[in-house]
Amino acid sequence: MALPNKEGQRVPNVTFPTRQNGEWVNVTTDDLFKGKTVVVFSLPGAFTPTCSSTHLPRYNELAPVFFANGVDSIVCMSVNDTFVMNEWAKDQESNNVVLIPDGNGEFSEGMGMLVDKANLGFGKRSWRYSMLVKDGVVEKMFIEPEVEGDPFEVSDADTMLNYINPKAAKPPVATIFTKVGCPFCAKAKAMLEDKGIKYEEIVISNSGVTSRTIRAVTGRDTVPQVFIEGKHIGGSDDLEAYFKK
Repeated sequence: MALPNKEGQRVPNVTFPTRQNGEWVNVTTDDLFKGKTVVVFSLPGAFTPTCSSTHLPRYNELAPVFFANGVDSIVCMSVNDTFVMNEWAKDQESNNVVLIPDGNGEFSEGMGMLVDKANLGFGKRSWRYSMLVKDGVVEKMFIEPEVEGDPFEVSDADTMLNYINPKAAKPPVATIFTKVGCPFCAKAKAMLEDKGIKYEEIVISNSGVTSRTIRAVTGRDTVPQVFIEGKHIGGSDDLEAYFKK
């Protein structure tokens, strides 16, 4: 049986027991949705590979763009208990996303998205989907195709953002390899910050990521080495020339 598309319908009325600062706090669907524009994405489980590597991090990364385009909050829903969701939040890039534990599966069931994953030892879990909810009413749903496994084709952050505003400008993301005390690294980071480009900094040391790592990745021995949107730019002089273009 096909999973139902709930566009035009209200979300289920559910109370979620959550654990916040050592206390039990009930969060209702009214708390989450009333008078707000909310993006929801639901997934099979915390700590599972696609959810951790791609689904949650990209929504978190694009959150400022969603907020600039009229979205009040982003909610990640999963059939897990609040302790698991809280630990997952600590483990993930999730500071821009509200993680909600649908521990009893009531919300997922009310959405018609509760599926049996007993073959994996998961029991009942949510099918992967995303939706745009305005004042408690579903405006748009992106439901993953009903095929074997755990498809991830349409419920991603980029698809949702493209629906909300196809012309929304996505900020470029950079990665920079550095060493402690390197003045050229400081210069490169300052240039990225001046351009409003967020970056991940990977510090080269004697343990963990070493000089051999940077040579294997970039073919160079020197730092900094900068990548923007996966493209290797090079050192601080290369970055300066890149921006001058």
